[in-house]
Amino acid sequence: MESLALTSPPGVKVPSYLASSSSSLFSRSSISNSAKCNLPKALNLGNGTTLPKYFDSSSRLEKPVSTSRANTKLKLFSGTANPALSQEIAWSMGLELGKISIKRFADGEVYVQLKESVRGCDVFLVQPTCTPTNENLMELLILVDACRRASAKKVTAVIPYFGYARADRKTQGRESIAAKLVANLITEAGADRVLACDLHSGQSMDYLGSKSISSKDLVVVSPDVGGVARARAFAKKLSDAPLAIVDKRRHGHNVAEVMNLIGDVKGKVAVMVDDMIDTAGTIVKGAALLHEEGAREVYACCTHAVFSPPAIERLSSGLLQEVIVTNTLPVAEKNYFPQLTILSVANLLGETIWRVHDDSSVSSIFL
Repeated sequence: MESLALTSPPGVKVPSYLASSSSSLFSRSSISNSAKCNLPKALNLGNGTTLPKYFDSSSRLEKPVSTSRANTKLKLFSGTANPALSQEIAWSMGLELGKISIKRFADGEVYVQLKESVRGCDVFLVQPTCTPTNENLMELLILVDACRRASAKKVTAVIPYFGYARADRKTQGRESIAAKLVANLITEAGADRVLACDLHSGQSMDYLGSKSISSKDLVVVSPDVGGVARARAFAKKLSDAPLAIVDKRRHGHNVAEVMNLIGDVKGKVAVMVDDMIDTAGTIVKGAALLHEEGAREVYACCTHAVFSPPAIERLSSGLLQEVIVTNTLPVAEKNYFPQLTILSVANLLGETIWRVHDDSSVSSIFL
C-alpha cells in the first residue's frame, strides 16, 4: 500500500489576476476558466541545460492577505494528480494545504482520509483528471465523497484539466457523451461547484504582448473550424489582430489531415491557438501549412499540455518558434524541449477560489 500526505508552507500574499468563463455541463455546477500572470523568466540551471521558461512565483505575489481572510473557513486540499500546482495555489492564497492521507491498495483501489475537521467549511479540492485519467477521476470522486461525509458546508472540485471534455457532443450515431457522464458523476458524488481552466484570454496574450511583435505583423490562426470562436476572442485581445483558419479533415481520433488555409499569413507572425496539445498532429500539420503559405514565424498557444507520444518529437522538429502552455497538467522533465514555455495558472485559480468563497463577482474579472 502506498501513502501520500500533502502539506505546503504558508504563503503571505494574494495575487490580483485572472479571467474565467462558464459551461453548462453541470446541473449544479459552474465552470470558471481563467488566465493572467506576469512576464516569465527562464530557469537557469547551469551546465547549459535547456529547460522550459517558467514564472517566478515571487514576482506574482503582490497583495498581503487581509485579516478577514487569515481566519477563514476555507479549506484547500490536493489530490495526487498535480501536487506542485496545488502547493503553488495555496502559497499564492496565503494558506496551507489541508492535511489528508491518500493511499492505494495493491489492487489499485483508492483510500482517502481527511486528517483535519472540515465541518461547516467551504472545501476546495484541487485534482486535474489527467493521465492516468480514470484513476485520477476516481480519486476525485472519493475525495468529494469524503468531504461530504465529513459534513463540509460546500465542496468545490477544482479541475484545472477536465478529462473527457473532448467528448462533449455526439458527432456520429451511437456515441456516448462522456463529458456529461463525468459531470453527472462529480455532481452525484456531492460536489456543489466545479472550477476548470481553458484558454480564452490571459497568460498567453500577456506573454505574447511582451514580445517585440508589431500588431500589423500578427495573425491569429485557429487550427480547425471548431476553434474559431476561441481564436477570434484571442485575436480581439491582441489589438484586434486578423484571423486565419486551417481547414482540417479528421479521419480518426488523434489523426488529422490539413487541407487548406482560409486567410492571409504571408510575411506575418502566425499564432496558433488551441485548448490542448495531445499528439500534436493538428498543431504541427497546421504549422507546416502556415510555413508553406509564407508565414515568417509560427507560435503555438494552448492551455493543456497533454503531450501524448509522439508529441515531443513533432513539436521540437523546428516548425514552431515557441510552444506556450500552462501548468494545468504536470509536465514531466522528459517532455521538456527548447521551444517550450510554461505559464502558471496558480494566481488565477487562487483568486477565483477566494472570489467564490467570498461570494464576490467572478465575471467582473473579464472587465
